[in-house]
Amino acid sequence: MDKSLDDIISAKPKTGRRGAARRPSARAQVLGSTAVSPVQRARAANIAASRTAKAVVPASTKIIVSNLPVDVNETQIKELFTTTVGPLRDVTLHYDAGGRSKGVASVQFSNKGDGEVAYQQYNNRLIDGS
Repeated sequence: MDKSLDDIISAKPKTGRRGAARRPSARAQVLGSTAVSPVQRARAANIAASRTAKAVVPASTKIIVSNLPVDVNETQIKELFTTTVGPLRDVTLHYDAGGRSKGVASVQFSNKGDGEVAYQQYNNRLIDGS
């Protein structure tokens, strides 16, 4: 306590950083280094590229059609997709406990890839102006 405040401050070593020193990351503790390897850099680039890439719809045979009017029946759905896309294996219209249509149908095509064609053709589109 015999030193002045200026003497105490000037006696402290200069680290170039203010505050407490940061702890190394968990990865650096395990690996023993904070350097990024080329493999890690490539993985990070692939992850960033995949986040910005367009979503790819795989070739499928089944789609879900929603927001259908309650008066649409399975025959009308079959007719629409058979004439515009291709042959169907199954069409299932979903109903509630009271027997009313929920406005949702599952459509399964016979040919692989027809689901993607139907998706591209009808996604976010109005049918018959309604």
